[in-house]
Amino acid sequence: MLTNARLVYQPRDHERCVNAALAQASALCADRGVRMTAVRETVLKLLWQSHKPLSAYQLKDQLSEISGKSVAPPTVYRALEFLLDQGFVHRIPSLNAFVGCPFPNSEHSNIFLICDQCHRVGEIADRQINQLFEQRSNKINFKLRTKIIELFGLCPNCTNRNKDE
Repeated sequence: MLTNARLVYQPRDHERCVNAALAQASALCADRGVRMTAVRETVLKLLWQSHKPLSAYQLKDQLSEISGKSVAPPTVYRALEFLLDQGFVHRIPSLNAFVGCPFPNSEHSNIFLICDQCHRVGEIADRQINQLFEQRSNKINFKLRTKIIELFGLCPNCTNRNKDE
């Protein structure tokens, strides 16, 4: 049973979605006693505005454009490291890119649905899948550290668009 899902291909208020993600990250930083710097916030905002995975270099280029001056790669990597550590973003290994996390204050599956056509990424969290991972890992005495599953296919929008053609 699917317990929580965020699919970028479903209709919703984009600006509200971005603002909610930033507000949630800010509140979690305050609760955790860590600092959300301007660069970290801008990187997070860029990821949420995109809805497509962005590489560190794409983020660097966008930050440089926003600031009007060259931004060094380590600046972006430090911001991404912080955002990853706090659970505000995920790295999509096969794409070597990053997306915003809709569930930053919870343990979840990290199951990504990546559209081959529009490249948008949906994330689902499923309690039963988490339990299955834990059970199978424990059965062989494997200490599970992280779980990432990447599923590739067509999102509903692209599937419908292909039917119409």
